[in-house]
Amino acid sequence: MQAQALICDAQQQFSIEAVDLKPLDADEVRIRTAYSGVSIGTEFALIRSKISWGPYPLCTGYMATGVIEAVGADIENLAVGDQVYCRGNNTGVMTLQDGTPVSCVSGAHASHIVARPHTSHGVAKLPDGVAMDVASMFVMPAVALYGVDMAGPRMGETVVVYGTGLIGLGVVAACAHRGCEVIAVDLDAERLAVAAALGADHLIDGSTEDVLAAVQRIAPGGADVVFESTGVPACIDEAIPLCRTHGKFVWQGNYGADPVSFHFLVPHGKRLQMFFPCDDGMQPCRRAVLKNIAMGALDWERTISHRVSYTEAPAVYAQINGGDTSALGMVIDWGAV
Repeated sequence: MQAQALICDAQQQFSIEAVDLKPLDADEVRIRTAYSGVSIGTEFALIRSKISWGPYPLCTGYMATGVIEAVGADIENLAVGDQVYCRGNNTGVMTLQDGTPVSCVSGAHASHIVARPHTSHGVAKLPDGVAMDVASMFVMPAVALYGVDMAGPRMGETVVVYGTGLIGLGVVAACAHRGCEVIAVDLDAERLAVAAALGADHLIDGSTEDVLAAVQRIAPGGADVVFESTGVPACIDEAIPLCRTHGKFVWQGNYGADPVSFHFLVPHGKRLQMFFPCDDGMQPCRRAVLKNIAMGALDWERTISHRVSYTEAPAVYAQINGGDTSALGMVIDWGAV
């Protein structure tokens, strides 16, 4: 069948293109997309070849909500009309009108999604009480929750969240829910304000303050756990000294395919434990964050700074790729296709 998709070519030009989706296999479903959520960090790492999951042209986006439109013969627990959330199109399902294969990485920015429900990155029913636009941003708080679960900060412990993008904000909320004392660090006052709304107890503006000195005033000796959430290699050596001796350091960001380095003696002398979360913790973490959103425990709508129609998406992507940093969280509305 034919669909519409946000396509990025090798020149990093963006457009909405007609694409063909392959017919359903017996173990697949087809979803009419309502909203797709934008992960600015990972998507633009793919767009700029910081990391690669496949050759150009690309269809990015790895989280979406929608309504099941068709089901394969082997599907039993999902039905036409179910509202669902998913991790994007299967690999190899999309081609341009001239037959050129599109790399679905993961291809959620499309009017329709073909996916296998029973995989680690499949499809599940949306809980009652969650708005589809907010739910389409489910991956980042799940990524954050997974890192928090791995590191295990306890009630009353002090944590530093170094970088309050979407994953960092998810860490702030998850640590606040655990009863931790949360210190949020960023260069952007608006993001720090969102961090405060999601449970941060202390805000440090790295553009005007000495971060290490500010953390020491709050937690003499350093924090119990530091979550480096920027994914920027240059920030690693800035964040590690914020840990206390015998503390924990979480590589919460994605630092790309190139090797990264850090000064060995600081974590060596502090005898730190380090944690390397990857992905979003699968269904347990996804269910948990969506349940928290449904209950009102996680006010994730605060993170959505931009809502755009699919026709507006190419221009907005070009602005972001050109250096515009005003977007925190963005969802794409596919309802008018």
